[in-house]
Amino acid sequence: MNLDLSCGRIGVKADQKQAIDYATQYGFEAVVPEAGYLGKLSDSQLDELKAEMKEKKLVFSAAGMPVDFRNEESKFQQGLQSLPAYATALERAGVTRTGTWLMPTHAELTYNANFKRHAKRLKAVSRILADHGLRFGLEYVGPKTLWSSKKYPFIHSMPEAQELIAAIDVKGVGLILDSWHWYTAHETKDDILSLTNDQIVAVDLNDAPKGLEIDQQIDQKRELPMATGVIDLASFLNALNQIRYDGPVRAEPFNAELRKMPADQAVAATATAMKKAFALIN
Repeated sequence: MNLDLSCGRIGVKADQKQAIDYATQYGFEAVVPEAGYLGKLSDSQLDELKAEMKEKKLVFSAAGMPVDFRNEESKFQQGLQSLPAYATALERAGVTRTGTWLMPTHAELTYNANFKRHAKRLKAVSRILADHGLRFGLEYVGPKTLWSSKKYPFIHSMPEAQELIAAIDVKGVGLILDSWHWYTAHETKDDILSLTNDQIVAVDLNDAPKGLEIDQQIDQKRELPMATGVIDLASFLNALNQIRYDGPVRAEPFNAELRKMPADQAVAATATAMKKAFALIN
């Protein structure tokens, strides 16, 4: 597992070079790639960046997936047309992982109709990414407060996400596994042990606020790993270690207090929390 710095996920504004500097300074092993920046580099500039990262013992982790597949068809098609250039920029920089999240509810589409749309659209996305050597992770979103917030619930658990992955049926499509969603979906270490390393593209690590039942947790109110001990991160991380997961692990706390901190302090606090969590691995 690689200790991954995702500045955006902790509310820190940083360009690619700044993110690399933060990662180096605070002991991270991976950093999120920015396709827009990487795609503008000349061959020599990209070679220099790769050499710098190798010297600093850093690798690129998982990029985002920019296509809007959740709304009207015209937006989806527009995004799909620009995806090959995005994927080319990542491939050229040696990036091998991308991912996105699944909205677990819809105001108008039934589960079946929404599933069919997701399968069709994400198959098209997955094929383009696969053509550029990019694995594609899908993150299910677990809190009941979110999936029950509109008329029709949608995918919000590991088995449901795996059904979508099977329907997409493109090599390299897998899960983004988040301790927060694993917890709010009432899942256990046995669910993780049912997976293989190849089925997981990226991992998010978070804790949950105290004083709430699982089904009362609110998606945008999380904590840094180890902040409260509500989520059993020892079981989560050791299960991942047992299946020999070897990809990036990043914090995504959506925490208001963390976002108020100066950038360097927020990165430092995240590094401390992540290293404390990694120390749980047997």
